[in-house]
Amino acid sequence: MPSSLRHRVTRLSDCHKIADFRELARRKLPFPVFHYIDGAADDEATKDRNTSAFDEVDLVPDVLAGVEHIDTSVTVLGKKTRLPLMLSPTALQRLFHWQGERAVAAAAEKFGLWFGISSLATVGIDEIGANFSGPKMLQYYYHEDKGLNAALLEMTKAAKFDALTLTVDTIIGGNRERCLRTGFTSPPRFTPANVLSYATKPRWALDYLFRERFALPNLEKHVAAGTNVATSIQSYFSTMLDQSMDWVAADRLRQDWGGKFCLKGIMSVADARRAAEIGVDAIMISNHGGRQLDGSRAPFDQLAEIVDAVGDKMEVILDGGVRRGSHVLKALSLGATAVSGGRLYLYALAAAGQPGVERALGLLEAEIVRDMKLMGKTSVDQLKRENLRWR
Repeated sequence: MPSSLRHRVTRLSDCHKIADFRELARRKLPFPVFHYIDGAADDEATKDRNTSAFDEVDLVPDVLAGVEHIDTSVTVLGKKTRLPLMLSPTALQRLFHWQGERAVAAAAEKFGLWFGISSLATVGIDEIGANFSGPKMLQYYYHEDKGLNAALLEMTKAAKFDALTLTVDTIIGGNRERCLRTGFTSPPRFTPANVLSYATKPRWALDYLFRERFALPNLEKHVAAGTNVATSIQSYFSTMLDQSMDWVAADRLRQDWGGKFCLKGIMSVADARRAAEIGVDAIMISNHGGRQLDGSRAPFDQLAEIVDAVGDKMEVILDGGVRRGSHVLKALSLGATAVSGGRLYLYALAAAGQPGVERALGLLEAEIVRDMKLMGKTSVDQLKRENLRWR
């Protein structure tokens, strides 16, 4: 961008793309919290590749297609949604903005989108189920504590969630070096190295100290970690999750749930085929936002071969790296059912709460609509590989 057009992002109206929300979030958050959202594992090469992978493919538009009216809707896991976009489940959202999951759920409901909450959510499964009518999934973490596993399943059933998504790429915590340097924990641990950062963000500090007590309500009856005992996410994954989890355990969970079931964190064709064999409804091609295995492939790089292998047997959702409407169109052209992402709305949540998330989704919707018209497509199912060229 020419230097004359660069602008300072100091308020919500300055945000015109996802990168702008990132800058506004950086300005508003204490640095340990911002770097938790923004950071990834090791050298963060995979995180960067998740987005740059889209640049390897060009869109080739058709013209004179009569695009006055277009349909951007898709059906995902049995639910028709306004856009081929899902809001991935992410943890600890009330640390980013006091509204947390409530803001994201309300924005998703307004836009008619799938919304996921994490087992490590800061709002209860029961509250989300009672107050939001849009399609909802729980991101299920398979704990060593079998009582906790059973409780999570029962809470999700009671709240009438529409899908259960088992995360399979957190068998041990990734090496999140930014968090090690900043000392980020849940709940926040104030240290001489980071206390000034919290103190210089008084709006965040006042919200954290004087609004409702920070907690992980879906876990706190079973484990103190994350609510009453400060712990890093890396440590939580490495000590609380069951490293013996295997395909038998995943299939048992699918049967115990009995509803729409998704595996999040599938990256290989072999694993995608195994998922199809046990009868899952969908997979999310995901590397956890680059937060686990640095040096792993980007989801977009793996999309075509996984779709070719199992796309006729289950829904394939691309998760990670999406920052533009054109990214959505490229993934759909390769055969993805839909795309999902976390940072694309977390930056906006941190920047401005529910209005921020709604503005981000509105911008992405406008990009998807505009790009479909420029591509000469009136419905999502018209997006094909013939409209792509690899560089």
